[in-house]
Amino acid sequence: MRTRLLVMMALQTAVWGAWAPKLFPYMTMLGFGPGRQALVGSAWGIASVIGIFFSNQFADRRFSAERFLAVSHLIGGLCLVGAGFATDFWPFFACFLGYSLVYVPTLSVANTLAFANLVQPAREFGTVRLGGTLGWVLASWPFVFLLGAQATAAQVRWIFLVAAILSFAMAAYALALPHTPPQREGGREGAVDRLAWRRAVACLRQPAVAVLFLVTLLDAVVHNGYFVMSDAFLTNRVGIAGNLSMVVLSLGQVAEMATMAVLGWVLARLGWRLTMIIGILGHAARFLVFAFLADSVPAIVAVQLLHGVCYAFFFATVYIFVDDAFPKDVRVSAQGLFNLLILGVGNVIASFVFPALSSRWTVVVDTAAGPQAAVDYRTLFLVPTALALAGAVLLALFFRPGQGVGHGVGQGAEQPVEA
Repeated sequence: MRTRLLVMMALQTAVWGAWAPKLFPYMTMLGFGPGRQALVGSAWGIASVIGIFFSNQFADRRFSAERFLAVSHLIGGLCLVGAGFATDFWPFFACFLGYSLVYVPTLSVANTLAFANLVQPAREFGTVRLGGTLGWVLASWPFVFLLGAQATAAQVRWIFLVAAILSFAMAAYALALPHTPPQREGGREGAVDRLAWRRAVACLRQPAVAVLFLVTLLDAVVHNGYFVMSDAFLTNRVGIAGNLSMVVLSLGQVAEMATMAVLGWVLARLGWRLTMIIGILGHAARFLVFAFLADSVPAIVAVQLLHGVCYAFFFATVYIFVDDAFPKDVRVSAQGLFNLLILGVGNVIASFVFPALSSRWTVVVDTAAGPQAAVDYRTLFLVPTALALAGAVLLALFFRPGQGVGHGVGQGAEQPVEA
C-alpha cells in the first residue's frame, strides 16, 4: 500500500514540478508585465477559494477520492496542452486558470487518500510523501535536453507539455488506487454539518489553530516567493545555464527526501512547535545566503538543500497536524482550508508583491557589454527573510498545540506522534 501511495504522490507532484520553476520567466519571455504575471499567479488563489467552498465538498461527501483525482487530472492535462500553445495573454490565462481549478483540490484529496489508507498516518505519511519529492526531482531532468543554455519561449513551453503528459498518466493511475469512499453523515441527527468547510473554519476559534493559520500564511508568502524569484535569480544573477537551473533547484527536493524520511522521528522528539520553527527558519537562512553570497556559485547551489528542511519541517508537519487536529469527516475541507493559504492566498500575495518589488528595485549597472538592467536582489531577499523570522517568533511565543481541537493535539507539544 505504501508503494502504491508513493507512486501516486510522485505523479501528483511531478505535474506541478514540471512547470512551476519556470512559469514566471516564461511569462516574461511572452512579454507579460508584472500585473499580468500577478493575475496568472492568482489563479491558484481563485482555485483554492473555489476548492474549499465547492470542489472539496464532493471529495468530503459525494465523490470517491480516486475518481476525483482521475477526472481532475484528465481535464487538467487538456488545459495544460492549451497553455503550452497559447502565446496571447487571455487564452493563456484561461487555460492556466482552468488547470488550476481542477488541480489545486487534488493536492488535499491526495493527502486525504493517503491518510485514509495508512495504518499509522503520523508515522508513515513522511515516507509516502517522499514520492512527491521524487516526482518533482524527476520532472526537472527532461528539460536538460529539451531546453538550451539560453532557452527561448518556444523551448520553454515544453514545461506545460511535459506536465500534460504527466497529468494524463496520473489520471490513468488514479483508477488503480484503493477505493476511498467519501465520508458519510452519521451519528445523531444534526451531528455533522452538511457543509464541512463551515466546521473546518469554525476550528479557527481554537488558539493553536488560529496561530498556525497566521504563521502558515506568512510562510506561504515566503515559500511561493521563492518560486517566483529563484529561477530568474539563478540565471540572471548567479549565471547558471537556463537548461540547468531547474536541476539546481531540484537539489532542494533531493534534500527533502532525506528530511521527509526522518520527519516522524523528529516530530516524536521535538514536537509540533519546535519542528515547525526549524522549518520556517530554513527559509530565512536560505534567503540570507541568496542576499549576501550571490557571487558564490557553490554557496548558492549548496543552500538549495535547505528546501528539504523548509518543506518537511513546516508544510508537511502542518498537513499532519491538520489530520490529527480536525474531526475525521471534515479533514478534506480542513486540508483545503490550509491549502487556501499555502497554494492560494500566499501564492496570490507572492505573485503580486515580488514581481512588483523586482521591478521597483531594478537598477541600471555598467557591464562590459554596456549598461544593463539588474535587480537589487540583496534588498529584495531581505523582505522574505523578515517575514520568515516574524513567523518563527509567533510560533515560539503563541503556538500551544495543547489548546488544539482534536483527539491528539490535546496531549501537548512534546509528544504529538504518540497521540
